Amino acid sequence: MRGRLRMLLYSAGIAAGWQIASRLAHGEPVETKRAAADQVAARVKMVKEQIEARGVRHPGVLKAMRETPRHLFVPESQQQYAYADSPLAIGHGQTISQPYIVASMSELLDPRPGDRVLEIGTGSGYQAAVLSQLVKHVYTIEIVPELAREAAELLPKLGYTNVAVRCGNGWLGWPEEAPFNKIILTAAPPELPPVLIHQLKPGGRLVAPVGEEWQELVVVNKDAAGRLDRHTEYGVVFVPMVGKPK
Repeated sequence: MRGRLRMLLYSAGIAAGWQIASRLAHGEPVETKRAAADQVAARVKMVKEQIEARGVRHPGVLKAMRETPRHLFVPESQQQYAYADSPLAIGHGQTISQPYIVASMSELLDPRPGDRVLEIGTGSGYQAAVLSQLVKHVYTIEIVPELAREAAELLPKLGYTNVAVRCGNGWLGWPEEAPFNKIILTAAPPELPPVLIHQLKPGGRLVAPVGEEWQELVVVNKDAAGRLDRHTEYGVVFVPMVGKPK
């Protein structure tokens, strides 16, 4: 077990090293080596105790969760809690999801290298960063202008260059880039928006929290003929998806 942990720390450390080198090249401040090592260790521990222990098995998802610097996607005042087993406030009444939920939803989405993914609810960009390591391209929509701007600036700085961020209304989807192989919602509509179902490619999958105050995490598969198969995974609580057209 110790040998495996050392290997995980080593692998995650390589990724962290590349990120630090990239940021140094752009003349940006970086964490000290000790702080960076502590963050790597915290991510390895998070994945082992919060995510693998709860049954997430997708190798790519686990790797992405170990390598994505969650502490850089939360306000500085929240960074000490970045790898805790809980959601965190990111301002504007929004949250970054609990790490397990991010990993579980990513696994349920069944991400594949050639996928084009639509995300509704960018937030700070953390979910998009995780998925960007598993798919061809992520298109993500955020209705709060400040969050959209911050995510659009942060993601490429950290090397996530296959993510396009739009400030807009997620209820409308992204028609110019549709259809999508996968769609993920990180805010909860009271019912699934028909527009998003329409923008899901035949053979594709959608994962979303659906409901009012308490929601169910729903997985929808669309077959080659366009027929839908829907099932519920478990109960969740997300911020509501605002902006529903009247």
